[in-house]
Amino acid sequence: MVSGYPLIRPRRLRTSPNLSRLAREVSLEPSKFIMPYFVTHGKSIKEPIETMPDQFRYSVDELLKELKNVISLNIGGILLFGVPERKDEFGSESYSNDGIVQQALKSIKDVYPGLLVITDVCLCDYTSHGHCGIVDENGYVKNDETLEYLAKISVSYAKAGADIIAPSDMMDGRVKKIREALDDEGLINIPIMSYSSKYASSFYEPFRDAADCSPKFGNRKSYQMDPSNAAEAILETRLDLDEGADIIMVKPALSYLDVIYRIKQTFQRPLAAYNVSGEYSMIKAASKLGYLKEDDAALEMLTSIKRAGADIIISYYSLYIAKLLLLP
Repeated sequence: MVSGYPLIRPRRLRTSPNLSRLAREVSLEPSKFIMPYFVTHGKSIKEPIETMPDQFRYSVDELLKELKNVISLNIGGILLFGVPERKDEFGSESYSNDGIVQQALKSIKDVYPGLLVITDVCLCDYTSHGHCGIVDENGYVKNDETLEYLAKISVSYAKAGADIIAPSDMMDGRVKKIREALDDEGLINIPIMSYSSKYASSFYEPFRDAADCSPKFGNRKSYQMDPSNAAEAILETRLDLDEGADIIMVKPALSYLDVIYRIKQTFQRPLAAYNVSGEYSMIKAASKLGYLKEDDAALEMLTSIKRAGADIIISYYSLYIAKLLLLP
């Protein structure tokens, strides 16, 4: 008894499969998924990525075939990463009119003009040293000089057909510099999806294998965020929004669900979360060994990201989960 009233014990909702779906608080929608792809030079190439089972490096012609699945499953869009033929100190293929991403953009827009295409903007895939910017003689990344190159890349991608520019480098001031460069070229309607909270994570290793972009010396901890910090993510996100970011992002997702939640609660702006390569590959590996059920684990993982507050989920599981959602 409490204040003369009998204690009422709370109980769970009576459920059935149909009622459970009806009362579900969070639902996954393929139209909110973004599927990442790696594109490379050549023809008839669909090269398996050893550390990312069921993912591939595609030549442009093979990528065009693959994108039929993206369209048919109503996936929200794709995110392109280039695997260049040649690398140099300044990542020059990244802003070349004949760069691999530029070639892919033009071909995709010729065949699928309505498909949303996001381009990652960074130098790490293209530089001989594997860092995300221009480095000095001592191996330190030069922030301000790097901004000039990021702006060149962004304009080049936008002119080739990119719908959204997504800088992932974590240089200070890059959103402002890119916004100014796009506006100066009359590309005022091209949005920026900023990797506003990108952590120096161990979960990127399979991606670095896929894109051949591991640093040749040092690491990226001087410009990517410390995994221990959450308040810093609020500061970084506020700075990017002030500089003109249209969409903000947390990367990785699974180990940073608290950050996703805090940022969504603080800013109420369109928020993407990147379910990165290591998060994908660990489920693939565990399911192959019989340690867990891939379908259930992948669905639970993406649901947790959505529940934390992500509006957009970037995941290598996008097509896989979209197919599962079609099942009765």
